[in-house]
Parts: sequence; structure tokens; C-alpha cells
Amino acid sequence: MIDHLKDSIEKRLNKHPHLKNRIEQILKIVENTEGDLKKADEAEKRVIEELRKMGNEVLHDWAVSREKQEAEAVNKRKLGKNGKKK
Repeated sequence: MIDHLKDSIEKRLNKHPHLKNRIEQILKIVENTEGDLKKADEAEKRVIEELRKMGNEVLHDWAVSREKQEAEAVNKRKLGKNGKKK
């Protein structure tokens, strides 16, 4: 099993503050903490907006992570067996 999957959800979310914030916003909607959601369509609109924002942030974080992985792979290929640049 991949090590990061063994971590608790809370620990993993702490590594992704944007995602954690979006989930907290969705929980506020579910719990109606502000008390202003009276109809299902109001709650639905807010959930959809939060999910859109979350999707954009997740894809951005994924792209940044992927770019970092690619850069590391290129750097490894440039290094020889003894760690010196070719």
C-alpha cells in the first residue's frame, strides 16, 4: 500500500489546505451553520459552487504536483551513476 494512503484523512487534508477549506465549506452547508438555508435549491446552488471551486483547486494542485514530478524525473536522468552531471 502507498504510504500516504495510510495517513489519516485529517493529516492528508492538512497537506492540502484548499481542499480542506472546501470540505469545511460543504460541511457548513450540510449543517446549515449560518441558518440561512431554508430550501433545498438554495443548498444545492451552494454545494454546486463549492464543488466547482474544489474541482478547479484540485486540478491546479494536481498540475503543480505533476510538474514537480516531471522535473524530478528529468533531473534524475541527467545524473550519472555516481551522482555527477553528464
